[in-house]
Amino acid sequence: MNDFKMTGEILKIMEVEKGTSKAGKAWQKVNFVLATGNEYNPEVAFQIFGDEKVENFIKYNKVGQTVDVSFNVSSREFNGKYYHNLDAWKVFKASTEEAVEEAPAADGLPF
Repeated sequence: MNDFKMTGEILKIMEVEKGTSKAGKAWQKVNFVLATGNEYNPEVAFQIFGDEKVENFIKYNKVGQTVDVSFNVSSREFNGKYYHNLDAWKVFKASTEEAVEEAPAADGLPF
């Protein structure tokens, strides 16, 4: 399976959704929207599923923060139609370090 990565600014964090599976196990998920800055399809919605992942996402991420998102694409069929999810499994603050150019020598000599 391919793992994908995307960088952007968190535009929206939706309310945490909670429920119970058919097997009686509690679950929770949260959706968030990333602004990529791309000309086409500039906003991308992701889903985070699982108690620990949701709690960590809410604890460490805020709207306006630039993040790197690692995710998988999943699809499922329902009544003859396919639905797709972008399942984020790692969200970290984006690295903002830029390479610093070496300053020229003060005396201007090339050697």
